[in-house]
Formats: sequence, C-alpha cells, structure tokens
Amino acid sequence: MFDHFTTQVRSDFARARFKAILRQVRSLLGGQPDRLLSYDEVKEKLRIGGPIYRVIQTVRIAEIVGSLNRYHQFDRAFLPLQDQIANRWQNIDRAYYQDVSLPPVVLYKVGDVYFVVDGHHRVSVAREQGQEFIEADVRECFTKVNITKDLTPEDLEILGEKVDFLERTGLDRLRPKASIKLTIPDGFDRMLEHIAVHRYFMGLEMERGISEEEAVMHWYDRVYLPIIGVIRRSSILRRFPGKTEGDLYLYILDRQAYLSGQGRALLSPARAAREFVNKVKR
Repeated sequence: MFDHFTTQVRSDFARARFKAILRQVRSLLGGQPDRLLSYDEVKEKLRIGGPIYRVIQTVRIAEIVGSLNRYHQFDRAFLPLQDQIANRWQNIDRAYYQDVSLPPVVLYKVGDVYFVVDGHHRVSVAREQGQEFIEADVRECFTKVNITKDLTPEDLEILGEKVDFLERTGLDRLRPKASIKLTIPDGFDRMLEHIAVHRYFMGLEMERGISEEEAVMHWYDRVYLPIIGVIRRSSILRRFPGKTEGDLYLYILDRQAYLSGQGRALLSPARAAREFVNKVKR
C-alpha cells in the first residue's frame, strides 16, 4: 500500500545504492578491497572456535566488518550492492521512520570486530540513517590472533600463517607475552625455518637432542628478543612506515645471511641488528 513513507524509503534506498556504486568505482580505481569479509573464510583460515558465550549488548556499527552468508549483498560500509534486496531494505527503513521496535541483530564477535549472522538489512539501514550503535545478540568466538576493523583479505592470509605458526610452535603458550606482527607474506614460514636451523645448531653445541619447545623458547629469548630490543632502542622503525618490528627482524636476518654468504663472519643477533641500524642511519 502506498503511504507517505513510500517516497522517503525509496529515496533512501536509491541514495544508498548510488553511494555503493561510487564506492565500487573508487575501490576499482584505488585498488582497495571494499567487500565484506566472509565469516566462513575467516573461520577456515584462522581456525576460529566457538561461539563461546552470548550476551546482549550495544555494538559500534563501524566495528561490523563481515557477514556469515550475505557478504555479496553489501559492501564494507554495509551499503546495498543489489537492487533485488530493495523491498526488504525499504521495509526496515520504514520501521525506522515509524519508530517500530526491531529485535537485536545477531553477531559473531571475533577479536575486535563483528560478523552479521542475522540482521544485515537492519545494520545497513541503521548505518545509512547515521546511527553509531546498534543493539545486538553477540556470540563471541575464540581466536589465537586479534582481528581489527581495518583487516583486508591480504592481512587475512598473513594472519592465517600466524595461526599456523602459533599452532606449530606453541609460542603463545610458552611465552604468553609474545606478540609478533608481520606484514610480509611467508614471513612466519621463514621464522619456522629460523627455529629449525636454530634447533639444529643448539643440538650441535650442546651435544644432545633438543626438543621443539626448548628450541622455540631459546630462539625467542636469544635471537628474536635481542634483535627487537635493538630496534626499539634505536627507534629505527620510524624510517619504515607501515612495517613492524617483526618485518625488520626478517630484514636483519636476511642481510646477515647474505653477508655470511659473502664470507663475512656470522654475527650475534644483537650485533647484526646494531650493524643494520647503523647502516640505515648513515
């Protein structure tokens, strides 16, 4: 039935679709992904467990970055990508104008962000109407790595490698305060190689078998942390925008391996880090 709200909700949907088209164009031109994250993809790569528990709470809409099953229908700003969802979207929009109370949306919480299980149109309308928060039935899920709202598909690949690294090394259990962040693809695989080589030479030096756990702790304490300590004291990271301490650790060991291949004596981790810092600062 046509009423005085019909023109308004149709206009709202048309405006939202136009915004979505503009965002798609900017995304294509700028090379920046603008799609919602798929919960199933994130769950598979990061081996998410749960949901653990549930609670009704108010959630910041900007922290909702993904969907369980409708990630093709909305973009990262939850603007509608398909004209086919117009009727449902407009009905929710009409309820907004009529001040009709709607049930909480259902969300999965993973790290610092949320994925919509039920209520995609409610999230979309609320965001388009300028709401900052929304009432939600939240089910929190377990993850070994933290996820933030700026997560990209490329970041997801690296976080998946980090999960593999933590599961194989147990570093999060052996050294609970350890926090290694990388932006370099395959960086965690290279760290696994470092640990394997470190374990081999530990065995030669100590003339006994070395367990994986002992090698991991010794590598972290005697190789990784000394290098990170030099990086922090030097403030050299400011010269590498967008990079992390872990990235510089890899740069330093790559350089040390190269120099060793050129006949240079193998330096201690801390000394190799200091030499790298001094070279960069020249």
